[in-house]
Amino acid sequence: MKTNVILTSNIVGLGGESDQVKVAAGYARNYLFPQRLAIPLTQANKRRLEVLRQRRAERESHEFNSMTEMAKGLAKLVCLVKVKTGEDGKMFGAVTAGMIADELKHQFDVSLDKRKIHLEHPIKALGEYEVELHLHTEVKGTLKVCVESTTPLPAPEAAAPAEAKKEEGRQVRTEKRGHRFERGEKGAPAKAEAAEAKPHPAKGEKAARPERAPKSAKSEKVPKTDRPAKTEKAE
Repeated sequence: MKTNVILTSNIVGLGGESDQVKVAAGYARNYLFPQRLAIPLTQANKRRLEVLRQRRAERESHEFNSMTEMAKGLAKLVCLVKVKTGEDGKMFGAVTAGMIADELKHQFDVSLDKRKIHLEHPIKALGEYEVELHLHTEVKGTLKVCVESTTPLPAPEAAAPAEAKKEEGRQVRTEKRGHRFERGEKGAPAKAEAAEAKPHPAKGEKAARPERAPKSAKSEKVPKTDRPAKTEKAE
């Protein structure tokens, strides 16, 4: 059984102040009337319609102004949502309007009905997104949402040893060069000087052989007669 009532407060999905709506008799009797959200539609109560309309206009004006200010403020924010991911960076589950509303409350102490956060599809990948907000029938806004992973990315283990090996090879080669340079400084100067002093023959010319010194004449034999007599033995 249905009954006609006049709403005295705004009820989402039903209507605003001064609206005349038809609802179930039990719903009106057990909820709307005790909570003073509606009154029965009678001739006496119709006189209150003007007051209710005035109240509704004031409420809607206040909501419009506050939602306009909220839209300006939210446009400057970046709402961070952290999610769990696998090693490949893929998310477990998705980011929903309810999660964004919770993070707004937690991070910025902004209370926003999740129904005002308009997501065409749940967010299923990491990154930055512009989320549309339907704050009022005449006010829309946007919110930047950054979805990050709470799972640290694995360190590139394969690349590290290869890089270390390469660096070690560079050091070994540098040390070898240093040792060669040191040996050259210690043992090579005389050889280097000799090489510089020795003229190099031009191409096609044979190097002149150094002249051999003439063989010294053999010392003449002293004649026996000229040799001194042996000393006589003492008698």
